[in-house]
Amino acid sequence: MFEDTYLTIDAFAEGLYKEKGSRFIALAYPVKNESDVKEVLAELRKTYHDARHHCYAYVIGFDKSTFRINDDGEPSGTAGKPIYGQIISSDLTNILIVVVRYFGGTLLGVSGLIRAYKSAAKDAIDNATIIEKTVNDVYIVSFDYNAMNDVMKRLKDNDVTFIKQEFDLTSRITFSIRKNFSNKIFESLQKIEGVKVVYEKTI
Repeated sequence: MFEDTYLTIDAFAEGLYKEKGSRFIALAYPVKNESDVKEVLAELRKTYHDARHHCYAYVIGFDKSTFRINDDGEPSGTAGKPIYGQIISSDLTNILIVVVRYFGGTLLGVSGLIRAYKSAAKDAIDNATIIEKTVNDVYIVSFDYNAMNDVMKRLKDNDVTFIKQEFDLTSRITFSIRKNFSNKIFESLQKIEGVKVVYEKTI
């Protein structure tokens, strides 16, 4: 069976680490795509416009296939990588963590910076509520009026989530179902005469 669950955070969470006058404010956000990331980063640069650095890491996708780290002017590998490491060690995805640094006047050195960014990110994750979500396939089923009862019964029996419904001479229903059960509903619907089922995407 395909591993069709993943862990993420359910809402914004904050963490904090202080050392030698420097403050590292960690801000964790649930995100679904890179445009979510861009919006959050743009907003934070306005809110924390007076901070020295806005370092971040994010991981997106149930398979964790999209990720990025950014040191934002800190020495290479001292900020984004430790933040990313905390995300991976907690097995999280669809998450962005930004650590905003206010410089306190004393240099922390490479090991000090790594510890600071790691600790701030960990604090934000510790303060977050971690939830498990399922990986779902989205389908569009098209059918004539005569097939409506059969289609609706099979959809309800398989506990699908209805996304969009259009009832006309030819009706269309967009629905999602947990990935591990998607082949079963796909094959079941295809057996009904005059029914067309199209896979749209995985979410």
